[in-house]
Amino acid sequence: MQNRRTFIATLTRGAAAAALMAGSFAAHAADTIKVGILHSLSGTMAISETSLKDVALMTIDEINAHGGVLGKKLEPVVVDPASNWPLFAEKARELISKDKVAVVFGCWTSVSRKSVLPVFKELNSLLFYPVQYEGEELEKNVFYTGAAPNQQAIPAVEYLMSKDGGGARRFVLLGTDYVYPRTTNKILRAFLKSKGVKDSDIMEVYTPFGHSDYQTIVANIKKFSAEGKTAVVSTINGDSNVPFYKELGNAGLKATQVPVVAFSVGEEELRGVDTKPLVGHLAAWNYFESVKNPVNAEFVKKWRAYAKAKHLPNADTAVTNDPMEATYVGIHMWKQAVEKAGSTDTDKVIAAMGGQAVKAPSGFTLTMDATNHHLHKPVMIGEIRADGQFNVVWKTKQTVRAQPWSPYIPGNEGKQKL
Repeated sequence: MQNRRTFIATLTRGAAAAALMAGSFAAHAADTIKVGILHSLSGTMAISETSLKDVALMTIDEINAHGGVLGKKLEPVVVDPASNWPLFAEKARELISKDKVAVVFGCWTSVSRKSVLPVFKELNSLLFYPVQYEGEELEKNVFYTGAAPNQQAIPAVEYLMSKDGGGARRFVLLGTDYVYPRTTNKILRAFLKSKGVKDSDIMEVYTPFGHSDYQTIVANIKKFSAEGKTAVVSTINGDSNVPFYKELGNAGLKATQVPVVAFSVGEEELRGVDTKPLVGHLAAWNYFESVKNPVNAEFVKKWRAYAKAKHLPNADTAVTNDPMEATYVGIHMWKQAVEKAGSTDTDKVIAAMGGQAVKAPSGFTLTMDATNHHLHKPVMIGEIRADGQFNVVWKTKQTVRAQPWSPYIPGNEGKQKL
């Protein structure tokens, strides 16, 4: 009997201690706001996505150093979906259901974004997507901080057709085989047709993720270009860009003969390439590291200092790029919306996001559109320099409002709102 009483007393004390401990854990958890970071840190897309994870962590550190959000520190939860599209959905569900994050910053490819969308809708959580994409989508649970086609693809092709851009009349649409390149090229075909370009003057080619042999493709581009002024519009994604540009150099295809404008190649991707043969080729983005203004000077300085302090790989050659700027802007904008809403509740934050503005490293004040969840952004076209940076050869005077639903696709009229 005595033993039983002692056992019960011990059990009760243990339960009380456990409850106390659980309470202190809960209190500790309540002191932070968890945010998810969902980027490929391995596989074919790691070349592009790793720096987005790192710049997100830098931004979180910066916000925490200034008092956090609603008086709480942000606590990042980093996962690696490993360039595996179904795994993105699994990891997103884990972040929201198990880790209880208030928001997720992540994805690069459209196939990864399409993979996670049903999860964010079902669990009513928030995704901030920082990369240019094909449009033809508008979701309540997503804020798109990269470019829609009218903020990148269309202006780039207009530039290639202009006198300054070389007056191209034939086009090679070359991309990785998935939704973003195919949909972007569907829009570009319709746009080119509206400008009088014949189907026979358009060559469309796709390669799988991780493709590395571009010899035949580059030889065919050379042959195609012999019949008139030609430009290549590249929607190649990930590490396939390295062998593609190497092959261009091997074939002696110079920018003065056949300019390539890329939509997924920026300063980060060029770190792994000998850029000398690529001088003069182009990229279209909404930001380049080389733009001169005080906000960008501070952003670049912070990033380089962070890369060194954290001993990031190749910290000595650390560069910024467009999706990094979009990540940085998105996190600050979410912070502002949470503070305006006084809550991390998804619906309250969505309501507070419209009209949020951030003075961005691009030198422009970027505003979140109240009705379509996209940023108003400037458009810039940069020419590759020998040092892997870009000279901005053309840019818009003001920010451009996104058209998520391309007017060049029939049936999209009046579809620009949520």
